[in-house]
Amino acid sequence: MQTIMAQEVAEQPDAIAATLEALRPLRAEIARLVGDRRQILFVARGSSDNAAIYGRYLLEVHAGRTASLAAPSVATHYRSHLDLTGALVVCISQSGQTEEIVQTHEWARHCGAVTIAVTNVEGSPLAQAADLALVTAAGLERAVPATKTFTTQLTAMAVLATALAPDPSALDADLDRVPGQIERLLAARVGVDAAVTLLARTNEVLVSGRGLVYAAAVETALKLEETCLRPVRGLSYADLKHGPIAIVDPQLVSIVLAAQDGPMLEGLTELLADLRSRGALTVGIGGDAGFAAAADVSVAGPDLPETVAPIGLVVAGQLLAEGLARALGLNPDAPRGLDKVTQTDT
Repeated sequence: MQTIMAQEVAEQPDAIAATLEALRPLRAEIARLVGDRRQILFVARGSSDNAAIYGRYLLEVHAGRTASLAAPSVATHYRSHLDLTGALVVCISQSGQTEEIVQTHEWARHCGAVTIAVTNVEGSPLAQAADLALVTAAGLERAVPATKTFTTQLTAMAVLATALAPDPSALDADLDRVPGQIERLLAARVGVDAAVTLLARTNEVLVSGRGLVYAAAVETALKLEETCLRPVRGLSYADLKHGPIAIVDPQLVSIVLAAQDGPMLEGLTELLADLRSRGALTVGIGGDAGFAAAADVSVAGPDLPETVAPIGLVVAGQLLAEGLARALGLNPDAPRGLDKVTQTDT
């Protein structure tokens, strides 16, 4: 029987296409709201925080806008007052009702920021309170692990970044190809079963990426932890080389994600070779032919440029997580001890 998670993974091409259709017309409104404000802060937790990482990189790399990730506890616990009169604060929450994010949004408004909410629930507290709501079109998500709500959040990040770029339409042709590329990955599942077999042999798993793809890497690590109940580290390969690489040994399976192009590809290919030289088994997701050849198991990624590749790469990670959970006799739809809406103490 197909899991709910697998059903929702399969719904992502339509959800992404619908989100693009719903949000692209808001680009001019986004640009007017932001105006000449130069500071952009993202507020999020969990998978939404991983979406914010992609938003940050895309704003800085593509739009030339400085962006950073805020610490909600500055607002909810330390109750610091910051001057945010020159800031846009983007609050991301799938449900739009995580109290910590809602309270941090209120704090940001009180500090003088203009705000954008990214949520999948129209009429949610976060959507109602924001100056502008970017409501994704994922539809109801029943499985606890975020799949289609996450990729539609990434899509919203792309709309936001392009709205603030010199040419808002520059990535449109590539974005329009994303749903079809994900359909191709879902139909072929190249390398997925072999990677699941490899991962099932060990409890020691490390996931790495860098740059724009880093968001997909840490989200893949989170999905494996949630669904497979194993500790999985998600690290930038730059951070991995600064000490943690000492843990690499023959008991470790390393998953490395890469786009098919971009300035990070060469380093990530070299990382695969380094990991294998230390005895680790490796799974490469995406990349080019050289990247695939450097891994023990190659999982196909999307035929997309680095700027939008993370939206497709993370789907390959979702397939691994769902498949490994089933291989381990676990239910990926309802991981132990987790609820759909997580409330952090405030």
